[in-house]
Amino acid sequence: MRLQGAIFDMDGTLLDSMQAWRSLGSSFLRRQGKEPDGELDRMLRAMSMEGGAAYCVEQYGLSMEPEEAIRLMHTEIENFYRLRVAPKAGVERMLSLLKMQGVWMYVATATDHPLADIAMDRAGLMKYFRGMVTCGDAGRGKEDPEVYEMALRRLRCRKEDAVVFEDALFALRTAKAAGFRTAAVYDPSEPDQGAMKAEADYYIRSFEDWTEIG
Repeated sequence: MRLQGAIFDMDGTLLDSMQAWRSLGSSFLRRQGKEPDGELDRMLRAMSMEGGAAYCVEQYGLSMEPEEAIRLMHTEIENFYRLRVAPKAGVERMLSLLKMQGVWMYVATATDHPLADIAMDRAGLMKYFRGMVTCGDAGRGKEDPEVYEMALRRLRCRKEDAVVFEDALFALRTAKAAGFRTAAVYDPSEPDQGAMKAEADYYIRSFEDWTEIG
């Protein structure tokens, strides 16, 4: 079966960026002169940026409104994307090969458009894609498959002819349950690599070792 369409997550799949998100809360607090609890970043992973900012303001007694904390966190991530983010090893070669094979590709990310645009521009990868959809566009997070369905509609191919590339187990499961073929992409931010490998149709430890998906 020839691959016709590919849908890629951005953070942790295309970009080596999850460390910046994982340490955002503790980094933000240290800039405010506060020493974060060792479990803070783990707790914040389950929260939105808005919820995490409000938690930090309340729990650490910061002299600012949550809206200001959100703005500062947003700026920190934006600076990372603008100045330091890089593609994961082997990504550009792999995207180039897929494009030469006539595979249409879309990005499906939980990151909002302005930040995602900055990140993809810095990484120089958007030229390989026909477009991008975000969870904001879909109105739902990746616990729901709508962001993948939106990308598929824009790719105009059948679900069985497309593959969703994801680094997070919960998102991979969402795509799989919706009937997509899935490729699990290794990232250290996902601790359960055993489940990733067992549940995905394909497992990619590194794009440097990537072989064609049929």
